[in-house]
Parts: sequence; C-alpha cells; structure tokens
Amino acid sequence: MARSVPPDLLPGTLDLLVLRILTREPMHGYGIAQRLKLLSHDVLQVGESSLYPALQRLLLNGYVDAEWGPSENNRRARYYTLTKAGRKYLAAERDEFNVLIAAIQRVLETA
Repeated sequence: MARSVPPDLLPGTLDLLVLRILTREPMHGYGIAQRLKLLSHDVLQVGESSLYPALQRLLLNGYVDAEWGPSENNRRARYYTLTKAGRKYLAAERDEFNVLIAAIQRVLETA
C-alpha cells in the first residue's frame, strides 16, 4: 500500500533522507523522489509540495549545490549535489536521529 510522507514525520527527517540519497550521486528532484519510494518499498512517497521546499532549504543552508542539466528524457532538470558541509551535517544529524530512534524503541518495548 503506497503512502505519502506523513505530515507529522519527525522534523528534519525528509532533509536527512534527501541528503543520504545524494551521497551516491547528483540527482534531480524527480529522481530523488523515485529513489526514496524505491528504497522504502513504496512506504514513503514524497510530493513536490514537500520535496522542493526541502531542497530549497538544503540549498540555502549550503548543504547541497544545484546546477541545470538535461534529464534522462532530454528535459531541463536541476541536479542537486551534496556539499562538504552537507556531508558533515548528514553525519551529525544521522547520529542524533539514531539516538532518538533508539529512545522511541525503548519506550515502545518497555512501556
């Protein structure tokens, strides 16, 4: 069953997921959305109204760079690349996220 990214997704989670996806290669927004859908086995489907503001936020914070280029179907697309600052931010946020997930898991198992 396909779902869209829930509005109550932990703040910053979409940014974290986008940065992680960009560690492999530069991608355009549609490619990022498709990769997220694929890797989550169709559980997470992010729409343009969530993805593009996240990409803009990451761009403004210096965590990604962007440049225009042709897509696979020869259309003009903006490709996003992870920056050095983005890699550092991703590492820090991933550690913090793992602590949070472990705490939630402990509560779910012991409450």
